[in-house]
Amino acid sequence: MTRRRLLLTTDAVGGVWTYSLDLARQLAAEADMVVLLAVLGPAPNAEQLDAAAAVPGLQLIETGLPLDWTADRADEVRAAAQALAGLAQASEVDLVQLHAPGLATADYPVPVVSVVHSCVATWWAAVKSGPLPSDLAWRRDLAAEGLRRSDLLIAPSHAFAAAVQQAYGLKRPPCAVHNGRQPLPTTSVGEPGRSVLTTGRLWDEGKNVAAFDFAAALSDLPFRAAGATHGPNGAAIVLRHAEALGHVDEPSLAALLAERPVFISAARYEPFGLSVLEAAQAGCPLVLSDIPTFRELWDGAALFAETPEAIATAVSRLAEGEAATFGELARSRAARFMPQATASAMLTHYDSLLGSERRAAA
Repeated sequence: MTRRRLLLTTDAVGGVWTYSLDLARQLAAEADMVVLLAVLGPAPNAEQLDAAAAVPGLQLIETGLPLDWTADRADEVRAAAQALAGLAQASEVDLVQLHAPGLATADYPVPVVSVVHSCVATWWAAVKSGPLPSDLAWRRDLAAEGLRRSDLLIAPSHAFAAAVQQAYGLKRPPCAVHNGRQPLPTTSVGEPGRSVLTTGRLWDEGKNVAAFDFAAALSDLPFRAAGATHGPNGAAIVLRHAEALGHVDEPSLAALLAERPVFISAARYEPFGLSVLEAAQAGCPLVLSDIPTFRELWDGAALFAETPEAIATAVSRLAEGEAATFGELARSRAARFMPQATASAMLTHYDSLLGSERRAAA
């Protein structure tokens, strides 16, 4: 039987890269699927290239095409979409999965799945107020067109699917398929809750790292933040109280999580939160912002806090004796979110689309 071929787009900037590799690995293992991974935006670093090379059968394509959120003009994104459609044609793939709906604005030769990992309209609604500025409005309009043209829409949580439906006036929400993550190889050391950690795109205002930094000034425990403080779109943050570790590679992250620090995400905008999942898998107690996504995924397995003062109070509560309990609650809940479950759900959707295509062709 001919192996199915999937063109999967990604970027190397954040969690979408991790999602893409975990999904590709499982698709190869469970369905013997050939995945062509097309990278847009900044090129992968050496560590990322090594990780991609370790995925069986993965074909990495560095396109040099712009990301929808770093492009200067709408026609750049449209041109990128046309180039991807051409790549799909030339590569004779059976299916295309896009990581940004704005890339669905071209005429693709095969069914298109758009996974809405995030978007400017929902980000703005969660982080800002008032009408979208013109520089973001055209991006929203492209995404809206791509959402209409896609054959299937996926979101990583029910809460975010509802936000996408509201932001774009969709008749129905995207299908929710929770992300999964292969646990990092960690061996717990020491007593949990003796330090505090956050990770991710620190520069992203939606991550609300400023609240984490202010909370550090109110706690006796050391607060550390791993990740970039400057983004490719010019956004930046300066930490004044927490220790900024900069980018850490996967082994270094595993070592940090093995200490089972209190893991904090004060995000005001989070479609899923792979960094939270990584921490939970390592048995770290969680303190999370009280947003719908985190309630959906972690209610009953985390403490919820909004302000720096409330975050510091939750950290103290965990450090004073509840860190181990909440760490195990988080680890138990994290077992629900594995790449195998994500790939299985996506394969069901792929089969539905490809079956429909075969019936239409007949």
